[in-house]
Amino acid sequence: MTDQAWPWPAGAATGIGSLPGTDIGEAQRVVLGELPELPHLPELPARGPGADMIGRSAGLLVELPVEVYAGRWRVAPRPGRDLRRARDLMERDLDQLAEQAEGYAGPIKVQAAGPLTLAASLELPIGGRLLRDPGAVRDLTGSLAEGLRAHVAAVARRLPQASVLLQLDEPSLPTVLAGRVPTESGLGAYRAVESVDAAALLRTVVEAVGVPTLVHCCAPDVPLELIRSTGAVAVALDLDLVTKLDPLGEAIDAGLGLLAGAAPTRPPSAGGAPTSAQIADRVRQVWDRLGFPRRQLAEQVVITPACGLAGATPEYARAVLAACRDAGRRLAED
Repeated sequence: MTDQAWPWPAGAATGIGSLPGTDIGEAQRVVLGELPELPHLPELPARGPGADMIGRSAGLLVELPVEVYAGRWRVAPRPGRDLRRARDLMERDLDQLAEQAEGYAGPIKVQAAGPLTLAASLELPIGGRLLRDPGAVRDLTGSLAEGLRAHVAAVARRLPQASVLLQLDEPSLPTVLAGRVPTESGLGAYRAVESVDAAALLRTVVEAVGVPTLVHCCAPDVPLELIRSTGAVAVALDLDLVTKLDPLGEAIDAGLGLLAGAAPTRPPSAGGAPTSAQIADRVRQVWDRLGFPRRQLAEQVVITPACGLAGATPEYARAVLAACRDAGRRLAED
């Protein structure tokens, strides 16, 4: 697949999404400074409800209002304060992006929860997760597809020279497929969603949005063949959770890009952030074991932290992003 055109430059690095802190201006300065070849729209969950992954993504839904009830997001009868807050935060973030990235002409990545993770997290008004009702899951997926299409268009309007990539965060995908999402009582679990149905839901979103889309799953047992079948251009995963290399090799050989989570989200007990050389070596080792040529590596792979960095210190988060950037450049020089 060496002749494939990727929606990022060779040797690129990016973040998964979340960063520590509550200052979106500072977070965007860090991202634009440390990840100049593939910056992302940072998420700051420390700002509270509406800045968390589920609330932020649910705020993009069309004609499906949500609210916080007993600490959880649920479908609401009408738009209210919680939804307004989520949308105001996003609007503020996009305005800041337009200001700080004015004139930016490369690829930029935005993130949102995918339909399966949203269905496993959002509550129905009558109780229970949306996941229990296949009709509600289909409605949610249609609403999300429409909302993400509008969101991507809003980013493109603010940065008219940039090209937008979308990342669908699906940390719950393996548990949804395995039928391991617990019911409210904790005594049971929701019925498993069939792979073909999950793929169709993801494909609905990928096709509706109309920009290169990748699926991020920082859990074990990432369903790589399912993700490839949705039309996604890439998968983002934590290299430390990959236990079987054959499925990864098959997906890469079939043309799936890889966002390789190769740096820990928090420092090990001794020492600080890994060096760019350590991160580059980690990715090279996996690539060499897969048996692909080195010249393909810098084109098909983007270096990232293992997952979001919301739990890190600001100093560590910045150091890790810088190390990922320099690791990508090392790979491009191989």
